Amino acid sequence: MIQSLLIANRGEIACRVIRTARRLGIRTIAVYSDADADALHVREADEAVHIGPSPARESYLVGEKIIAAARATGAEAIHPGYGFLSENAEFAQAVIDAGLVWVGPDPASITAMGLKDAAKKLMAQAGVPVTPGYMGEEQAAIFLADEAAKIGYPVLIKAVAGGGGKGMRLVESEDEFADALASCKREAASSFGNDHVLIEKYILSPRHIEVQVFGDSHGNIVHLFERDCSLQRRHQKVIEEAPAPGMDAATRTALCTAAVRAAKAVDYVGAGTIEFIADGSEGLRADRIWFMEMNTRLQVEHPVTEAITGVDLVEWQLRVASGEPLPLAQHDLGIDGWAMEARLYAEDPAKGFLPSIGKLELLQFGDAPGGRIDTGVYEGAEVSPFYDPMIAKVIAWGDDREVARERLGEMLADSAVWPVRTNASFLVKALDHPDFVTGTVDTGLIGRDGEALAQTPAPSREALEAAAAALVPLYDPPGFRLNAAPARAAWFLLDGERVEIAVDGGSEAPVPSVLVTEQGQAWLLAHWRKEGTAGGAAGSGSILAPMPGKVIAVEVAQGDVVTKGQKLLTLEAMKMEHTLTAPFDGVVAELNTQAGAQVQVEALLARIEEHDA
Repeated sequence: MIQSLLIANRGEIACRVIRTARRLGIRTIAVYSDADADALHVREADEAVHIGPSPARESYLVGEKIIAAARATGAEAIHPGYGFLSENAEFAQAVIDAGLVWVGPDPASITAMGLKDAAKKLMAQAGVPVTPGYMGEEQAAIFLADEAAKIGYPVLIKAVAGGGGKGMRLVESEDEFADALASCKREAASSFGNDHVLIEKYILSPRHIEVQVFGDSHGNIVHLFERDCSLQRRHQKVIEEAPAPGMDAATRTALCTAAVRAAKAVDYVGAGTIEFIADGSEGLRADRIWFMEMNTRLQVEHPVTEAITGVDLVEWQLRVASGEPLPLAQHDLGIDGWAMEARLYAEDPAKGFLPSIGKLELLQFGDAPGGRIDTGVYEGAEVSPFYDPMIAKVIAWGDDREVARERLGEMLADSAVWPVRTNASFLVKALDHPDFVTGTVDTGLIGRDGEALAQTPAPSREALEAAAAALVPLYDPPGFRLNAAPARAAWFLLDGERVEIAVDGGSEAPVPSVLVTEQGQAWLLAHWRKEGTAGGAAGSGSILAPMPGKVIAVEVAQGDVVTKGQKLLTLEAMKMEHTLTAPFDGVVAELNTQAGAQVQVEALLARIEEHDA
């Protein structure tokens, strides 16, 4: 068994690998950038090495620095996790050439499956069903348009070197083809340095089904059944589950047999995933499922497979990399129950899923029987603008699909994060969507109904009343009159609007603000202060920070007269500038910030009052 392991990654996957390695008695070495100096994976590893500035291209994507760190710390092996250099054949070969153990497939296997067109040709030769389409070398626009017409619209144009949803365009008619092709090629060249594309038939009721495969250096290859990853947003997976709903035994056998055949075609060693596209218009059928691509690494969604099989896939990776045979044969593997995983991201669905960065002042995860949280952050940590904004993977297991679904919903609803925004309430609503409940999801569901799912819910009346009771002191307010009913009420801001709630009781010691969390959503409720009024009015004159960021310019001063649309200040967040303007003609009644200030989401930056003509 490997005795020391460097994890060439960060975040939750680095923490995930460290957990298993520690259980096996393996010394772990983390690498980190400037932004990750105090990250969870650095804290949890036995040793950590700084490898450069915050941008990934200067740290996590520099193979020479990672190999140097392994040598300096005496690491025996390198685990790449997923993303970054995990599917980089040149890096894998460099690790091997340096005399280190590469915890992954042979570089030749990575290369064989790295280009979508070459991989499809190889799969077709191996007897694996592939989607109808064109995968040739000719790239002239006129020629490709003719091929698309032969295939029949709608079609997908896909970059042969693509991944992560980039370099992909859906074309529904001949009139759209030329512009879509040009756009796809530009994005492919920019993202992957290769503008070659393939064209394939677009499946009208597509489901994304994938099979976990595993091979060893002794010629053994097994599958660990399928996962359904059909709930997607812009080709990015949102919720995954195992097994796939509606999969009968005969179709499962045909699908998993094809996946093993695909892995054997490249002499695969280690953990890999064969991804298929299925036409779900008439349910899952073996003759309507086609190969898409292979991911030559551990997948983000691997925990759902672990949950239904009882297998630790990272342990298998480490054992296979150490030269051991697979711990179990195919006949030893089976499916127990159902599992679902949701990706909890630091993003604001109500604002177009803009990433939300800043300090995690509150971070609490919900719990349920069979629940699991894979995370790379902790309360007090910073969500950085430099990397993927995943907070955690929330995983639930149950005896059947409905139990797993309910448990996952409970875990998400009971999560509390502040002031960073998350997609928790979006995920809760997605789990409750009628099509998801019945297991009839296709990859277009969020595209059709995403706007409704993304709407920010309002807190319940019960939550507001509890908050109001905490905000209001337990005494009679000024103006109390004999034989008159006490008039207690809380005035606070909710999404920039004044809300008034009558209170029967109240708190002994009033607090300046109350954090309310419900259904995975969080609201900070505070007294609204305006001179001369009992609480005052907020209205739409409140200028709130739309996300955590830095104020880089303030164009007005308190007392200034402003006109509707006039620039007030500029906020920089996620490397973008956001201009905040006056909502109507008025006066700057309050100005609570200055250039250079760091502000949190929904901080009151300024307030505009209407003024008398």
